[in-house]
Amino acid sequence: MIKIEHLKKEYPNVTPLKDVSVEIHDGDVISVIGPSGTGKSTLLRCINQLEKPTSGKVWVDGVEITDKKCDINKVRQKMGMVFQSFNLFGHLTVIENIMLSPMDLLGKSKQEAYDEGMRLLRTVGLAEKALNYPDELSGGQKQRIAIARTLAMDPDVILLDEPTSALDPTMVGEVQAVIRDLSKTGKTMMIVTHEMNFARAISNRIFYMDEGGIYEDGTPEQIFEHPQKENTRRFIKKLKVLELNIESKDYDFLGMAGQIEAYCNKNQIASKTASRIQLVFEETAQMLVNLLENPRIQAVCEYSETTESAEWTVSYSGARFDVTGEGDGLALSVIRGMTERISYQYAENAEQPNQLHLTIRN
Repeated sequence: MIKIEHLKKEYPNVTPLKDVSVEIHDGDVISVIGPSGTGKSTLLRCINQLEKPTSGKVWVDGVEITDKKCDINKVRQKMGMVFQSFNLFGHLTVIENIMLSPMDLLGKSKQEAYDEGMRLLRTVGLAEKALNYPDELSGGQKQRIAIARTLAMDPDVILLDEPTSALDPTMVGEVQAVIRDLSKTGKTMMIVTHEMNFARAISNRIFYMDEGGIYEDGTPEQIFEHPQKENTRRFIKKLKVLELNIESKDYDFLGMAGQIEAYCNKNQIASKTASRIQLVFEETAQMLVNLLENPRIQAVCEYSETTESAEWTVSYSGARFDVTGEGDGLALSVIRGMTERISYQYAENAEQPNQLHLTIRN
């Protein structure tokens, strides 16, 4: 259905898409997720050529739409787009908004366009609003009308760019219900969304976008339950990350303490948990610095907004050295009092193979 090869899009100050290659199959319902600014909307806009890619190629049904000779307007008749803003014509009634493109672009008669428009309005639950004007509708109703207008062209592919982001929270559900029903029709769909539960419920594939491309592509179960890559895991679990590095015995103890305090304040971590995060780092770092001849230590704290829990992963260089059994007894006693679990493993091929995992006690 859609094939993308080495797609790149750059602007003067940023390159949201560095190298995207992927195939989208007939009937795929794909949710595109990821942090803001990672090119999710840009990808959709490049697929239907609202944005011209800097380089790379896109095929739709075997037709290269990035070819300058391609009649992109003809291709777009089979590729509907639903935007964050509704883009309805304010001077036309609801039914006139829906009838316009089928009459102008598909050559349908006024009666045909009207009959199909009313059918679609019934589908999205707004038949009684046919003669209203857009400014008489709520945001949720406008977006449902926008979806009906897209469906009036009978597209093979539907692209939805954050269709609920501009809505009041009370209106999100009504639009999601329409999209959920649409996802069962067999049409190929791509949806940029920040609603994770919604993405999981309607999709057969998830694109997690990061680092200038599709960072991870998998089923909802894989992406949400068993992500294969670190950035995906951190995003799905809503992890806030702090990384500290110690490269000598004379490390900046006070500077790192300040970084931890700022990290806890920024993420509104409860004071008791924040205190334990600080103390566990201090005790662990000082113990390792005292025990290691040439300390090379990386400490990564991950705080989950979802579970309000925190964990330190402390990695250090050298031969196998399980500090939980051979470290300073007093320091370990203090650390155990502030953690629910401590575990050690040796990752032989890692740059810092000794790895200590400390789960902070809530």
